[in-house]
Amino acid sequence: MTDPVSVESLLEEARLAKAMPPPEERLRLRETAGLTRAQVAEAVGVARGTVLAWEAGKSDPTPPGRLPYLRLLEGLAELHPAPVDPADNPIAALFNDQPYGTAPVPAAAGTPAVAVPAALTGMETLRGADGRAIEGDPGPCVRCGVETTYQSTDGRPLHSGAMCQPPAAAPAPPEPVAAPAVPAPVAAVSPVPAPVPTRPQRRAKSADRAQAELAALIGRAVQEEAERAGGDEEAAVKALVKRAIPDVMHLFNETRATARYDYTAYPALPEILKKPSKKDPDQIWEARPRFHHPGYSLKAPGDVRVTALDVNAAYLSALKVWLPIGRLEHSTGADGVGPKRSGVHLITPAPWAHPHLPDPIGDRDEPGALWVTDATLRLLQRLSGPRYGLTEAPVVHESWTSGATENFLDALRKLLGAAREEAIASRDTLTLEYVKAMYSKFISTMGESVHNREMVRPDWMHNIHSQAYANLWGKAYKAHQAGLDVVAMTGTDELHVTGDWRQVFTEGREVSQMKIKHSDGKTSGEYLVGKVTR
Repeated sequence: MTDPVSVESLLEEARLAKAMPPPEERLRLRETAGLTRAQVAEAVGVARGTVLAWEAGKSDPTPPGRLPYLRLLEGLAELHPAPVDPADNPIAALFNDQPYGTAPVPAAAGTPAVAVPAALTGMETLRGADGRAIEGDPGPCVRCGVETTYQSTDGRPLHSGAMCQPPAAAPAPPEPVAAPAVPAPVAAVSPVPAPVPTRPQRRAKSADRAQAELAALIGRAVQEEAERAGGDEEAAVKALVKRAIPDVMHLFNETRATARYDYTAYPALPEILKKPSKKDPDQIWEARPRFHHPGYSLKAPGDVRVTALDVNAAYLSALKVWLPIGRLEHSTGADGVGPKRSGVHLITPAPWAHPHLPDPIGDRDEPGALWVTDATLRLLQRLSGPRYGLTEAPVVHESWTSGATENFLDALRKLLGAAREEAIASRDTLTLEYVKAMYSKFISTMGESVHNREMVRPDWMHNIHSQAYANLWGKAYKAHQAGLDVVAMTGTDELHVTGDWRQVFTEGREVSQMKIKHSDGKTSGEYLVGKVTR
């Protein structure tokens, strides 16, 4: 005997069979309700990139996210119905500011009409989803020159509807009277309207406002945890570090809200990027440096002074890196290598013949071919080029790559960098630790991590790590070229050099500067070594 069919089960089947609203309506409903893609994704149980694909028409909702997404759209449609087409209901158009391109209101009797150049007669006012004109930065109307906050569809100031102001009536000429001849009056010069901001200028203003709003979120979080901790700074730092991952993912999603292209948050990964177990790493070699100059030793007596330097915010700087955006594709030979492609590559590097400089591939236990990131490959290609000529070009056997960009994380990098600089200037320890936790945990959890379910991009994580090592190698080479000996280079941010390092690097705490490394807050960061005699 089969189970009885319930009303609710029939409704569920009907909902599953119901056609989805078109992509443009999905986008309209979310934006009209003031919801972010991240909020919708969390409520529906999918990734943010999936919601973006649904709204762009790149894919259609499928179970298990389809039904909750449809329920959400139905609820939003009740709260925010689509604007009424005046062709279906002309009366409805009267309650809006001529939302659908209706005929302009005729000028009042006796009011001279505004002379409109032919090139401007077809211009329309920019309107929102509800049909109402959208206001923006004030500027002189391109039709009548009078200031307005409304804009045309191409972004220029334009009065809404037929609201252009008529030109001021010229005063009537006086009656002629007999008078001595006088020079002819100088013709009045019409005031020159203020220059209309260009589209890049308006876009920059909009970006600045968005950046300020996101920066305010950082300050608000710090203030909240400081108040909860009741003056206990250590407790406040712990709370901020704990919430760093969801907070930085929210900032990341918001910085991508107006991006020109989408990315793949959960691409199909090749086996080389998958961990065989929780404890075992994948097959990608990040070129981590562990260099010690063979000509110097702590055990040998000597008087050579060495300074241990610290690179500020090494991982934050490494967010400027070429990252693969889409699904990784396999290629053989050098077919997957290109200036606008990124991923991972199986290469055989050439031998490194410079013992006084760190090996850019890092310290390896086994020779032969190995999988490296695009950041490492780019460094090796530069060093084999005519500018450096330090090594032979590596041999590329195969690659997993996709189209790439170097600016993908730029907005997030600039946002966190500005917050870091402001915290340093104001000696705000809470904000400084919070920002550091955000960018470091953002990088460390973007691979396979139980602490961050919003993306799985181990290829990004490896490339960012490798970029930090490549940046450090560049500083070591700069010191060497200036006549300093590189005694040691380890991790992502530690460089030990001889000589006057301040002639090479600027001292300070900014991202582009260097400072003396203090391991325990007391040591000077300087020590003596001796030269090894052979």
